[in-house]
Amino acid sequence: MLAYVYPILGIFWTMLMFFAFVVVVSWIIWCVVDNFRRSDHHGLAKAGWTILIIFIPILGALIYTVARPASIELA
Repeated sequence: MLAYVYPILGIFWTMLMFFAFVVVVSWIIWCVVDNFRRSDHHGLAKAGWTILIIFIPILGALIYTVARPASIELA
């Protein structure tokens, strides 16, 4: 009965949306962490990036990922 009410494609779609959500949230958290770890900008720049990423998460993270310069440090 359960398979008829909730078909396999519904389960697949739910899992796909859940994992997409996890990837997006992880990406946003990575952007915030990377922002605070960088040593090439300070103070107001870090605050501005953090505010942008927190208040407009997907667009802010996309802009941060594209606009940030390559890291000078080699880890």
